[in-house]
Amino acid sequence: MDNINVLIIEDTPAESDALLKVLKANNYTVVGIATTYTQALTLFYNSEIKIDIVVIDIFLDGKPDGITFAETINIVPNKSKPFVFLSSSKDRQIFERAKLTQPFSFLLKPFNELEILYAIEMAVEKFYAQTNVFLSEDKDTVISAEYLFVKKNKSLKKVLIEDIIYIEVEERYCNIITEKEKFVIMMSLTKMLELLDPSKFSRTHRNYVVNSGKIEEIIFNDNLIILEGNHKVMISDTYKDLVNQFRIIK
Repeated sequence: MDNINVLIIEDTPAESDALLKVLKANNYTVVGIATTYTQALTLFYNSEIKIDIVVIDIFLDGKPDGITFAETINIVPNKSKPFVFLSSSKDRQIFERAKLTQPFSFLLKPFNELEILYAIEMAVEKFYAQTNVFLSEDKDTVISAEYLFVKKNKSLKKVLIEDIIYIEVEERYCNIITEKEKFVIMMSLTKMLELLDPSKFSRTHRNYVVNSGKIEEIIFNDNLIILEGNHKVMISDTYKDLVNQFRIIK
């Protein structure tokens, strides 16, 4: 499981330092701080940096280059990311231009810690899975095509879908098991299965869904599946046809 990766675009050191402190304290990872439009584009399109969300100061060196940056990343297909604007400007024309770029929030400086944290959380929810937001008493979970975004305490964490080894139902909850961590979300196993790629995840029992790519051994006589990390789950007669997914050499 990884932290949410944030790119900061801010040319005032005191402001960027304050943002960095707040984000790090709440388990977000700041992958870069850009102070100019050109530097922001370089960091944003760097293939080695994985960016989940951008916090943008509208004015860079006195010019609304933050808006220009947002306009630019919106143009390139499949490259856009959610972003939040920060500004000390109360100019209505600036706001109207910024609004056209469809930011997820527009916050006035000086920013409030809770406001920025809530804005980031809402942006991730809306951008990555607008209809697939699930709430429980102590966790919020967003399922996108590639990630689970899980809220723990004050921060959002992410886990690659492909890193899930198996999912186990326990009453109204699902236990999501990865190599490094287990976490719990309030969702039925049936609903979870509907949101996962059926070519990669298979039900093996009324209580289990497994990542087919993590299967190491199927022991039919014992109704048992051995997964990576020596995890063991049951396979019932109802679901034994999952073996048909695999090419079998006779």
